[in-house]
Amino acid sequence: MKIFETKTAPTPRRVRFFLAEKSIPMDYVQVDIQGGENLSPAMRARNPMAKVPVLELDDGTCINESVSICRYFEELHPENPLMGTTPLEKAQIDMWQRQCEFGLFMQIGMCFQHSTGYFKDRMTPVPEYGKVAGQDAAKFLEILNSRLADNEFIAGDTFSIADITAVCSIDFGRVVNVRIAPEQTHLQRWYDAVSARPAAKA
Repeated sequence: MKIFETKTAPTPRRVRFFLAEKSIPMDYVQVDIQGGENLSPAMRARNPMAKVPVLELDDGTCINESVSICRYFEELHPENPLMGTTPLEKAQIDMWQRQCEFGLFMQIGMCFQHSTGYFKDRMTPVPEYGKVAGQDAAKFLEILNSRLADNEFIAGDTFSIADITAVCSIDFGRVVNVRIAPEQTHLQRWYDAVSARPAAKA
């Protein structure tokens, strides 16, 4: 099996981080999204949405969407769980993962796309929308700061995919100047700890 990805993009990084935490080796094939390689007929055959990452299994079956790819490997390799083990853990991790995705990851992504014009050859940037998305992402950082005042990790006491989504978001947010504020000390404590994990460098 192999994963088609772009190493500089935040969405594929979530999968690399996840697999590294589980010590799962993978063959990564780089795709030039800036040059439009993801729009090629070959890549659209793997993912009609023309997005990365794409997991291609040995029989040619493809799985798209980063969290879906992570779910596949969580089921194959349940040891060192990153999506919970009990019904309550699974629900809470899924809840925080989705909130981090919608409140932070997607907002930073929209800020990047609409503020920088990086993909202006294939979309119509709306700078005003990009500005608001960046502001909304910054507001969500305050929610995380409050959450982390009483929790070691975002979903509770254990490291999970929610933490992976959040740290990948924050790292990419630097590109559009969405950063942890000096007064967000709980968030900074968490960020330093998560960034020091060996898998964070995957």
